Amino acid sequence: MLVTLVVKYFVQQALSNEPMPSGSEIFSEMVRIIIQAITIVVVAVPEGLPMAVTLALAYATTQMLKDNNLVRVLSACETMGNATTVCSDKTGTLTQNRMTVVEGTLSLLTFTNMDGAKNWKNEVKHEIARIVIEGIAINSSAFEDKDENGNMAFVGSKTESALLGFIKLLGESYSVIRSEANVVKAYPFSSAKKTMTTVIETPRGSEKYRVYVKGASEIVLRSCTHYIDSNGDSKKLKEDDRSKFDQIISKYADGALRTIALSYRDVSADDFKSFKDDEPPNYGLICLGIVGIQDPLRTGVKESVREFTKAGVTVRMITGDNIQTARAIAINAGILTRGGLAMTGPEFRILSKEEQIKALKSLQVLARSSPTDKTIVVRRLQELGEVVAVTGDGTNDGPALKMADVGFSMGITGTEVAKEASAIVLMDDNFSSILKALMWGRAVNDSVRKFLQFQLTVNITAVTLSFVSAVASKDGQSILSAVQLLWVNLIMDTLAALALATEPPSKELLLRQPTSRTAPLINFSMWKMILGQAIFQIGINLALLKYGGALFHLQEADGSTTPQNSTVLRTMIFNTFVFLQVFNELNCRRIDDTLNVFKNLHHNKIFILVQVIVIGCQYLIVQFGGQAFKTTPLTSQQWLTTLLIGSLSLPVGLCLRLLPAYLIPEAVISHKSEERQPLVDPTKIGWKGAIDHMAHQTSLFDAIRKDKHGHQPKHGHQPKKDSGEEAIRNLWKLHTSAPADENANGEASR
Repeated sequence: MLVTLVVKYFVQQALSNEPMPSGSEIFSEMVRIIIQAITIVVVAVPEGLPMAVTLALAYATTQMLKDNNLVRVLSACETMGNATTVCSDKTGTLTQNRMTVVEGTLSLLTFTNMDGAKNWKNEVKHEIARIVIEGIAINSSAFEDKDENGNMAFVGSKTESALLGFIKLLGESYSVIRSEANVVKAYPFSSAKKTMTTVIETPRGSEKYRVYVKGASEIVLRSCTHYIDSNGDSKKLKEDDRSKFDQIISKYADGALRTIALSYRDVSADDFKSFKDDEPPNYGLICLGIVGIQDPLRTGVKESVREFTKAGVTVRMITGDNIQTARAIAINAGILTRGGLAMTGPEFRILSKEEQIKALKSLQVLARSSPTDKTIVVRRLQELGEVVAVTGDGTNDGPALKMADVGFSMGITGTEVAKEASAIVLMDDNFSSILKALMWGRAVNDSVRKFLQFQLTVNITAVTLSFVSAVASKDGQSILSAVQLLWVNLIMDTLAALALATEPPSKELLLRQPTSRTAPLINFSMWKMILGQAIFQIGINLALLKYGGALFHLQEADGSTTPQNSTVLRTMIFNTFVFLQVFNELNCRRIDDTLNVFKNLHHNKIFILVQVIVIGCQYLIVQFGGQAFKTTPLTSQQWLTTLLIGSLSLPVGLCLRLLPAYLIPEAVISHKSEERQPLVDPTKIGWKGAIDHMAHQTSLFDAIRKDKHGHQPKHGHQPKKDSGEEAIRNLWKLHTSAPADENANGEASR
């Protein structure tokens, strides 16, 4: 623009019959041209984009705190919007973390509630009851203290708290038992071994010792050689007896109960001396029995999992619980579905890298897992191109939380190490809060793209209009003055960022698939709107510049325009330009092809306030801007005219949304799908092609098409008999063999 206007000025002076202007006049004209050129730079460069991104993130983080999401890393909420999988802990996240003992089989005597437990205490041999109660009280690190409301509550492991609550309801005091015991060795709970062991001297000073062990039922049971029968006697644990205990464990686990085995053994002084400090003496144990601990699902977990599924996000549960317990809870929560895979951490760990990646495609539950397993799962999922969110509360979860695209730590039960490694802290430890983080993440992504759509439209329009009008005019003056362009720049940068970057999330955000890592920032619908609106706005403003004088009756009889009327016309064009942006900002509230741009507008009070401020300032600029803004006051009729012309942005936007993709050449706009998995259009590839695509691509048939040994057939295979793929192809054969001219009922069944 600078070069063009300078060349034009000197060419005009050379061709005119008037004498050359003085040096000061040339200098003054050059300054005016430079100011216009610099103004174009200011308008053209989208310097407001970084501010819009920061503003959207900052606004989202403050609002997310109200939804119990404390964002530690600002970019995490944007990343969360594109998450494709969530790997969640069970205890305290999916469940309420309020554990109670609800069933048990101790000394082969069963109870199903606390009244039953009191009866059990009366029926069982007194000596065995004392061993069970003493083992629970001593082999524990939990304790009782006042909570924030001044009520007594257990502090520590929720599993241990449930067991201490059990003996408290039996009328026993754990503190008295602990004070009387002489603990000589303690092996804290280990996530690797899934057990806790304590050694005491019994009685005190006798140099006789007792080992108490509790932990994961199947692990402790493997270390047992004897068990206590219903008479209180110790019996050798045979295979039949093991099967009975396995059935008890299975029964409790199928009822979504966490199963804990209690055991002990008495040892001599010589045996005690052989104990190592780093290896618990978990061998030769006597099984006292199994207790089932209930931890109910949190309210809203099922609904949240369902919403995640609608949003195209896979939820995987990674827990240290027994596989059957984990499977039962996952089914109740809606995580484990038909065709989904549930396996244990040790089973997953021994697989090769290729087998792990293959298993992960259908893996929904990983039980008896360690923090290392969680890290491996995250790494493999990222290798598959997934955007992974992970929850964790322990110190050992740090690597997985750090490695994940978005790490969620627990605000209540989480350690400081876990919180430091995470990007977002769940203040209420609630799984449903992760869904809110997903919604805010998608809202942030959309806000930035809305702003980008609006700003690029104004950029293209303002720059083109200024350039064309300046070159076309006799005096080299742009239709929009430098100060007017700066006001337009303020509208499209600061105020637009405030209006479009503060849109609150809606449930509609969960009705679409995650955006791919490789998807373009500006999608097809956005390009349609940007280019379509820019062409329309440029056309309407240039038309007003050319024919506005006659249209608004601002010309004299001879077709000339007075300086005053010329200023009125320029003011009306400026006013029209601003109102085109005001109404186009409504269009930019949607970056898809949704027709109703006013939907949920009343929820975004900041947007409404910004529009009121823009219109109010525009009124003051036009009516009182005078020489500074090169405007003149307009009549009410002229205001109404410019307002109506500006409102044409809305019907034009509607027409652009209705414009189908195939009418626009691919050379003009590259139309790339944003979806993680491309959708199939049967009208283009045929129903046979659609069936082939379904049979080979969807995860449902990947799960169904396993042979009897669970192996996945290779690509290009022949379907096995009774496989899901064969069933689909048989349905296709039935369809194609049916007569083409069937009646309505036949067509409906087809």
